[in-house]
Amino acid sequence: MVITKTPFRMSFFGGGTDYPGFYEEHGGSVISTTFDKYCYVTVRHLPRFFDYSNQVSYSRIESTQSVDEIEHPAVRNAMKYLDMHELHIGYDADLPARSGLGSSSSFTVGMLNAFHALKGQYAGKMQLAEEAIHVERVMCRESGGVQDQVVASFGGFNRIDFSSNGIQVKPIIISKERKETLSDNLLLFFTGFSRFSSTIAQSQEKATKSKELELMEMLRLVDDAEKILTSKTDLSEFGKLLDYTWRLKRGITNEISNDTIDNLYTKALKCGATGGKLLGAGGGGFLLFYVEKDRQKTFLNEFEHLLHVPFEFEDLGTSVLYYRPEEYIKL
Repeated sequence: MVITKTPFRMSFFGGGTDYPGFYEEHGGSVISTTFDKYCYVTVRHLPRFFDYSNQVSYSRIESTQSVDEIEHPAVRNAMKYLDMHELHIGYDADLPARSGLGSSSSFTVGMLNAFHALKGQYAGKMQLAEEAIHVERVMCRESGGVQDQVVASFGGFNRIDFSSNGIQVKPIIISKERKETLSDNLLLFFTGFSRFSSTIAQSQEKATKSKELELMEMLRLVDDAEKILTSKTDLSEFGKLLDYTWRLKRGITNEISNDTIDNLYTKALKCGATGGKLLGAGGGGFLLFYVEKDRQKTFLNEFEHLLHVPFEFEDLGTSVLYYRPEEYIKL
């Protein structure tokens, strides 16, 4: 049996520039972090006395005779990719799926990590990221960028650069005190509704060419944000830049935001937020706001109707919590 633990991600700048259709021509960059909310994947070989050969437990339970019969696309394709058979796969998470935190990619990364471990194989961070990208974007044919898989694999507060030559992960060099101040000034809220990011990503992918100027500007903001973080500039400038990048992003396609989100965002600015953004592809999920500490009490009172999720940054990325390799003998 193997149990893996994989963090969710929080993307700040550059989202949309990690689409291959954009970065292969212009290059792409994002600044993002993982934080202390996780998904857990348990994998073991299924004993052969059941009347089914595979079982997958997530929001539903699938029991099948063959891998091809598994309906969950990531599970089915990951098992095919690594030639896995006769498994019980369980999924648990600290936060809901389809909420803008890269949960589907965290699951895929954690599952692949567990598959390798079950075989007694070591898989490096970049290997897991590239395999997860292949499973989700090629085998499952899901639209979207490729930052989520990298962030979930590596963990930490990073700048990630994308080009036709590959992917580079560069830690943001920032003092512990400054990083803690940033974390303390960020407030995370669940909007109460989820969405399928791949559907929104399809419309964003189609808009890549027509919104090239906006995406180029979002790419430029990554450099600006990194300068703010790594200098002595007041961190409130980070919040202002979040506001600017959100306004750019929401203009790429009308599916990214909606009236409910826009009203919440407008209210947040009136209640003391310097800036913020909706995490992920858009359409729902989690709202992140930059609010100075002396304004947070009033702000939290005004937003008590939304679920506030306290968090801290984390640096580990996907990891194996429990490891007992199992030998699979094909009949």
